[in-house]
Amino acid sequence: MIKNDTYRKIIENYIQAYNRFDIEKMLIDMHDGIVFENISNGEVNLSTAGIVAFKEQAEKAKGIFKERKQKITDFHFYNDQVNVDIDYNGILAVDLINDLKSGDRIELKGQSAFKFKDNKIIEIKDIS
Repeated sequence: MIKNDTYRKIIENYIQAYNRFDIEKMLIDMHDGIVFENISNGEVNLSTAGIVAFKEQAEKAKGIFKERKQKITDFHFYNDQVNVDIDYNGILAVDLINDLKSGDRIELKGQSAFKFKDNKIIEIKDIS
């Protein structure tokens, strides 16, 4: 389906930009009303509303990692939502409060749920 191909390409472009710390390219296909949530162990530990808040959070997150990589392992299409299975790894650039230190490697498996409106990303939920 053409819509699925379009959504797949938008998500791939977003992930590639994320991996390169290229925030401007991450924002290219974002709706101005973008809502972002990070959910860990069933609890929302970070949320933003609007493209300005999303950009500010992306800039902050950029400084936490020396390197980071999301690898898409599968796509699941549901009308205007796409759930993407993700393998994530990163190397911290700073010490975090939960005994994680600069130089430590983080490895997670999770899922990102992307919702679309007018061929733009209107919502992202990162779930691990």
